[in-house]
Amino acid sequence: MHFTYNDILTRWKEKKIDSTADLDVMLGNFRVLFAYNSNRIEGSELTIHQTREIFENGKVIGYTGDLRALFEAENQRVCYEYLKDKIVSKEIISEKLILSIQEKLCHGCYDESRWQKGERPGTYKKNYYGVGLSVGVLPEDVPEEVRYICDEFNDQKLDNPEKILKAAAWFHCSFERIHAFADGNGRVGRTLLNYILMINNLPPVIIFDEDKETYYMALEVFDHTDKIDGFVQFLKEQSVKTWTRRNLRGEEFICI
Repeated sequence: MHFTYNDILTRWKEKKIDSTADLDVMLGNFRVLFAYNSNRIEGSELTIHQTREIFENGKVIGYTGDLRALFEAENQRVCYEYLKDKIVSKEIISEKLILSIQEKLCHGCYDESRWQKGERPGTYKKNYYGVGLSVGVLPEDVPEEVRYICDEFNDQKLDNPEKILKAAAWFHCSFERIHAFADGNGRVGRTLLNYILMINNLPPVIIFDEDKETYYMALEVFDHTDKIDGFVQFLKEQSVKTWTRRNLRGEEFICI
C-alpha cells in the first residue's frame, strides 16, 4: 500500500499527547533515529546502535572513535529532555528558546579555533562563517534577523496543516540562511523545525542522511528564489519515510 502525507497526518492527529509521558511513547524510536540522522548529516560516524545506547543507557561500551560524536549524541538526548515540557505546553518560538537549544546541542563541542575566536555555545557567532555566496549574514545583523523570523512566524494565522507546514518550512530555510551560530546551525534548525511542527499538532520529521543532497538542494533553491514549494514537498516525502515501515512480509504500515 502506498501511504501519503495526509495518511500520516491523520494517524498523528488521532493520538492524544497531553503529557511528556505521552510524548515519550510517541517518540520512543523517533528521537533516536532523528538524533542519529541529524548528527550524521554533519559528519558524525556514530552508528544507530551506539546512538541508541546513549539514549537508553547514557554510555557506549568499547567506543574508540572521535569523542565529539559521543558529546553530540548525548547533547541530542539532553536537548530532547529539555524541550519535552515546552512541546506539551506549546511554548512559542523565541530568540531565547533558539539560544538555549543551540547551547544544549553544542555543549562541549566547539573546537579550539572557535574557542580562541571568542565563540561560545549559547551565543550568536562573533565571526563570519558564511556558506557559499548567499548563506550567512554578518554577525552584527544576526540578532535582528533571528528576532524578525520569530516575529514573522508567530504573527501568522496557522489554521490548517498546509499553512503550518509551509510556515515551518519557511522558518527552517530562513534560519539556515541566517547561519546564526559558529557551529550547530543545521542541527539547531532541524530541531526547531520539529518543535514547530509538534507544537502545532503535526508529526515531526526525520531528514535522512541518505537524502541530504536533496535537502541541500531544496535549501539552495530557497536561498536563490525564496520559493518553498520544493522544500514543503521534500518534507512531506521525508515524513512518509519517517513514519512508515515494512513488516517481515514486506508489507508497508504506518508505525504511529
